[in-house]
Amino acid sequence: MALLEIEHLKKHFPTSRGTVHAVDDVSFSINKGETMGLVGESGCGKSTLGRTIIHLLESTGGTIRFEGKDVTHLKKDGLKKQREDMQIIFQDPYSSLNPRLTIRDTIMEPLKLSERFDGQTLEAETHRLMDLVGIESRYRMSYPHELDGGRRQRAGIARAIALHPKFVVCDEPVSALDVSIQAQILNLLMDLQEEFGLTYLFVTHDLSVVRHISTNICVMYLGQMVETCPTQELFDHPMHPYTKALLSAIPTVDIHKRNERILLKGEINSPINPKPGCRFALRCPYATERCRQPVELHELSEGHFCSCCRVNEIN
Repeated sequence: MALLEIEHLKKHFPTSRGTVHAVDDVSFSINKGETMGLVGESGCGKSTLGRTIIHLLESTGGTIRFEGKDVTHLKKDGLKKQREDMQIIFQDPYSSLNPRLTIRDTIMEPLKLSERFDGQTLEAETHRLMDLVGIESRYRMSYPHELDGGRRQRAGIARAIALHPKFVVCDEPVSALDVSIQAQILNLLMDLQEEFGLTYLFVTHDLSVVRHISTNICVMYLGQMVETCPTQELFDHPMHPYTKALLSAIPTVDIHKRNERILLKGEINSPINPKPGCRFALRCPYATERCRQPVELHELSEGHFCSCCRVNEIN
């Protein structure tokens, strides 16, 4: 059953030069207990989409349904209650933690705001959360600047799961960490998902990471979805030209596959007042005049959707 359903979601930002279509007519769903990987190059709207879903940004249009309930335009009390079920882990653990709060106080803060715990249980629950994410008790009175990146991110994860949310946006949670620490944090996220039945939207630009953790993958380009399908299906049978280019850029030790890299050329379309049609057309080697017409995601096979109008001709 779908925990989260997004239908034609939009987030636009007015500027002096026009309107930035950061998220433009995006639709997908995530089943309970699964991980949806959201990939694409920097600036394509991945983080904006995640923040709009959990109401850190107000949507411009479209619908957000959580457990079958329309939560698109929640206000005050309804939003406070909904935030207990929908949380976020930020990309940079240094800037997302309050430098004036100790790790103990950082993790304790959502517990206090919920008003579910008294003094004794607050301390016990804070200690339990620290232990759950692997932060030793000796760091409880440390400040964020006194810890390494891995422990700071663990504190951010503990804060996010403190009230037992059902859905968590993971906004590139390992991109700011060393490679050796990345694996530890990914394994922690997967362990927590298994233990508590969490549902993730995992935002990243690293395809090797998303392959490891995701059930399904959405590929995003300039504010729009261009392809979505189960993870293994995407790696085995990519259909959209942009998806193929992304996959070809994954580093490999196979010298024969290095020559298969697809180098994109052409001008990147502007997200400010974009013209109708495929936004990848200016960089696509297969683009024709037909690609200037409006295009939508259509199903190629069960669970595999693509927005390319020439997909059957080029594959």
